[in-house]
Amino acid sequence: MTPKPIMILAAALLATPALAAEDAPKPFTVSGSAALVSDYRFRGVSQSDKHMAVQGGLTVTHSSGVYASVWGSNLAGWGTFGGSNMELDLVGGYKLPIGGGTFDAGLTWYMYPGGASNTDFAEPYIKYSATFGPASVLAGVAYAPKQQALGNYSALPNSRGQKEDNLYVWSDASAGIPGTPLTAKAHIGYSHGNPGLGPNGTSVAPTGEYFDWMLGADLVLGPVTLGVAYVDTDITMREAAYLQPNFSSTKNGSSIAGSKVVFSVGASF
Repeated sequence: MTPKPIMILAAALLATPALAAEDAPKPFTVSGSAALVSDYRFRGVSQSDKHMAVQGGLTVTHSSGVYASVWGSNLAGWGTFGGSNMELDLVGGYKLPIGGGTFDAGLTWYMYPGGASNTDFAEPYIKYSATFGPASVLAGVAYAPKQQALGNYSALPNSRGQKEDNLYVWSDASAGIPGTPLTAKAHIGYSHGNPGLGPNGTSVAPTGEYFDWMLGADLVLGPVTLGVAYVDTDITMREAAYLQPNFSSTKNGSSIAGSKVVFSVGASF
């Protein structure tokens, strides 16, 4: 008969590989988010006609740093590129730890399902983020090469098929407020692109060149985050005059690039 201590040891040795395999990191991780916002602001400009929007996204990340994600939101007013009432972003990229921070390079494909042709466009980006104590800082550059979706269209025959590019440079910062579940956040961005209307009455840089900024705070309650933010741009009514009536709220004619306090509630997993 096999001694009992030896049987116990053998069972333990046989179980060890199974436990090790169970504790091994998974090659893929999946994360997601859903949010309700009082106004969908894209680079300071309302894409939901200054009304509420429902948004959600899903990301799959490989242990190598490669990731892919999809994100969507409803649209209204100026944001309805080519008549679409939905924005769907497909994103692919790669993250790499460098110098105590994270380097992130990828491409976003902006899609507007159900809209007219020549509205979807691609925008490569690079970002670098780092943490300093309770504060996190990010700097990024996104450059969309010349594409028809970003072209300046007019009544002139030679405007058909024109292509333009777009540059966006931005920085984000956030910091936890000691002793509270609050996180302060800030953003500033600079857009430089097609100074006019796109092929379907819209543009990602409506006046050609402008700044946008945001100041706000998030309150984390378990998996739920409540947010408030003051959003604004330096686009004046005079600068946007040639874009009217497209560049105003369809409800009351107010600017869709003016200052506004935006509220949000979201959850992530």
